[in-house]
Amino acid sequence: MLNGVVNVYKERGYTSHDVVARLRGIFGQRKIGHTGTLDPDAEGVLPVCLGNATRLSELLTDRSKAYRAVLLLGRTTDTQDAGGRMLKERPVHVSEQTAAEVIKSFVGNYDQIPPMYSALKVNGKKLVDLARRGIEVERKPRAVEIYDICIEVVSLPRVTMTVQCSKGTYIRTLCHDIGEKLGCGGCMEQLTRIRSGGFCIETAHRLGELEKSVQAGEETRYLIPTDACLSDYPGLTVSKEADKLLKNGNPIEATACSALEEDRALGEFARKGAFFDSKQEDPMIAGSQRSGCYRLYSCDGIFAGLYRMRKGGKLYPEKMFLSGGK
Repeated sequence: MLNGVVNVYKERGYTSHDVVARLRGIFGQRKIGHTGTLDPDAEGVLPVCLGNATRLSELLTDRSKAYRAVLLLGRTTDTQDAGGRMLKERPVHVSEQTAAEVIKSFVGNYDQIPPMYSALKVNGKKLVDLARRGIEVERKPRAVEIYDICIEVVSLPRVTMTVQCSKGTYIRTLCHDIGEKLGCGGCMEQLTRIRSGGFCIETAHRLGELEKSVQAGEETRYLIPTDACLSDYPGLTVSKEADKLLKNGNPIEATACSALEEDRALGEFARKGAFFDSKQEDPMIAGSQRSGCYRLYSCDGIFAGLYRMRKGGKLYPEKMFLSGGK
């Protein structure tokens, strides 16, 4: 079984589940999962986890994202994107400067009401399923953070912009909210995810490319090792005496660990060319729960899991990646 992450370029027309289904056939294994849904009309970066890397899904989903979006002003739809049913069309009587000022005003923290056409659940039912039946329910606002908005092109009624944001941010809703604040309405016309954590669009691979590599017998050509995706955590090796404790997922004294002489998180992967940017600045990392965590390796260099330092100088398992780990 293959273990690691593939940086997939999801093309338009595919759901995230479609991509996973295709990859199961391409790689010939069932243990595969994606790390964050992209709408069928959207395209771009979709990290997909294989084997023990499926345990990374929650960690990778938590990281910040970046999108290139086209905002269309003057139109409001039920899905908050241009593919939805039009609810209202209004003239756009705002200047380019005003539009830019209002767009920039969304940088920072704001409470965002999730769209009805989303996979979120209310009382056990998906909002999108309710929306398709014509049912609208109250949704509680969720705190999101917009780290930066770079306005690339203003050609009213369209604005092309790059948005860096926290997990859980709906760009469709951001476009809708910008339009409402401008008083003319708005929706998202196009969306491309250009970064998810350290996974960048420049090194994402289309399904056809991945299929050709497997057919050529190069199954691991674009596979990023599981531990390489955690390279922002320091790496430690345990002593021979503590090796059994590590492999059983037990707490380990910090004194039984030493810093890696060579960071095995990159290894051959780094030598043959990086497929994601392990140094990509993630605004969510600073001051986050990642501090105090370490990648732990057995004395013979096998990646075992992510451990957290607690009081008393002991490391406790946070997430295990060995076969049978939790």
